[in-house]
Amino acid sequence: MMMQINEIQQRFNQVEQTIHTASEACRNALLLPMDLKDCIQHLDEKSGEVKMTIQQTQDEEQIRQCIDDLEQLGDQAKDACERAPSLDDEIKNAVMQAHRELSDLKHQLH
Repeated sequence: MMMQINEIQQRFNQVEQTIHTASEACRNALLLPMDLKDCIQHLDEKSGEVKMTIQQTQDEEQIRQCIDDLEQLGDQAKDACERAPSLDDEIKNAVMQAHRELSDLKHQLH
């Protein structure tokens, strides 16, 4: 059974908050690999768009597709994180948490 739309909205608000936290941490970091910075910024922007979509549509398929796309960005951010040699724990944890929450949500929608 698919989650209710309002459940998805609530879950996504949490996910978006986590992504935003990661984004803020990256913005304040001095020595951050460009690919990671780009990934997180992209993820943050995209999550804003997805939030609008979830609020405006009842189309489960469209919502699922949006979450899938975001989760792929989350994967890229996670990979970039793992490639970064001396990454601040705060940033690493924030990115990993955002990735984990996106994955969880994705699995709940499939």
